[in-house]
Amino acid sequence: MTVFAGQGDPRRSMDLLWGRTEAAAPHARPGPRPGLSVEVIVDAAIAVADAEGMAALSMRAVGERLGRTAMALYTYVPGKAELVDLMYDRALAELPAAYEVSAGWRAALVAWAEDGWAFYLRHPWMLQVSQARPVLGPNEYGALEALLGVLAVTGLDARGVRRAVAALSSVVRGAAGTVAESRQAVRATGLTEAQWWHGRAGALPEVAPGFAERFPRVAWLDAEGAPEMPEAAGAAGEADGGVSYLERAAREAFEGGLELVLDGIEAAIARAAARKR
Repeated sequence: MTVFAGQGDPRRSMDLLWGRTEAAAPHARPGPRPGLSVEVIVDAAIAVADAEGMAALSMRAVGERLGRTAMALYTYVPGKAELVDLMYDRALAELPAAYEVSAGWRAALVAWAEDGWAFYLRHPWMLQVSQARPVLGPNEYGALEALLGVLAVTGLDARGVRRAVAALSSVVRGAAGTVAESRQAVRATGLTEAQWWHGRAGALPEVAPGFAERFPRVAWLDAEGAPEMPEAAGAAGEADGGVSYLERAAREAFEGGLELVLDGIEAAIARAAARKR
């Protein structure tokens, strides 16, 4: 399920994102507004999405969580489209505003990536909000500014920095997305990862004799250092909170992919320095 941000009224959304709440709700009724505010509503919406996923998000669900009707929310937030924008930007406020670079840009980027990994696993619904249309809220810009603050010390030009931002973001979001989907798959299908793998991959020797000869490079890759496949008896371990095969593979992809990107940034720095000589 992909959600596109920025589908609500542009000006009202931007007013709400940047704290101009009175301008965003020009027709609000006068008088006290006990117990509700934009912030309270957005926090409740984030709690709904964290607990039940983006598919469960609705004005009604948020209202029920607050003990109110959906209609009671519209004085503060025009609708679900604007609410998604606010949720996305508010969640990003959890991320650090800056990173210490005294130990070098590489260590700072590792810290940034680890924070992003943990953030997306806390809020997997964030991965469903498309990057094609940014929210343009203050915390989104703040998160980008924090990353740019680290990349600024590398000396890369604007083009190199844009490439680094894209590559780093892809590694973090991609690997975290695999974990989020793995966890979602168990809930959606009723099958643990071990049960699924043994049902499918366990049939390969019978349905695809000579698999290694037909796909020699795939067989080599599986045989050389791949994360250990789940045992059939591992279903209980997964149910008890054990780390699944896909989660281990995703973590390995995260760490290895990050290292490759950092090596690439280091090479780009060296090339830029060589051109200046």
